Amino acid sequence: MAFEDLFAEVMSTSDRFGHRQHVHLTWLAVRSVGTGEAVSLVSTGIQDTARYAGAPQKYHATMSRAWVELVGHHTDAHPVDDFDRFAEGNPELLDKRLLTRFYHSATLASDAARAGWVGPDREQFPWLVEA
Repeated sequence: MAFEDLFAEVMSTSDRFGHRQHVHLTWLAVRSVGTGEAVSLVSTGIQDTARYAGAPQKYHATMSRAWVELVGHHTDAHPVDDFDRFAEGNPELLDKRLLTRFYHSATLASDAARAGWVGPDREQFPWLVEA
């Protein structure tokens, strides 16, 4: 499935593309191609969209990957076929500040985190602790 198709599906039931819609798109991507491929699909789609909108600086590599991996972890742990049920069962994913549980603000604000992957420096992701 292409990023544009995922975006169109999410926007068919919404009039704005906010955080919930980002999570919904990511959930669709993870269910469609798996977490590993969804990282690339979503990251490239967001990067292309930001570039097309004339705001390439809005793309953030670490945030994009971290969100896909978080949604993927929760999707695997709580498989459901309906996004609203998924969101109800995983309300922490609807909190835009969730990444600050895993990252210091300065880390997320860094040029390194914007340009490429930087691992968590505050708390490890749950799937890494479980391993």
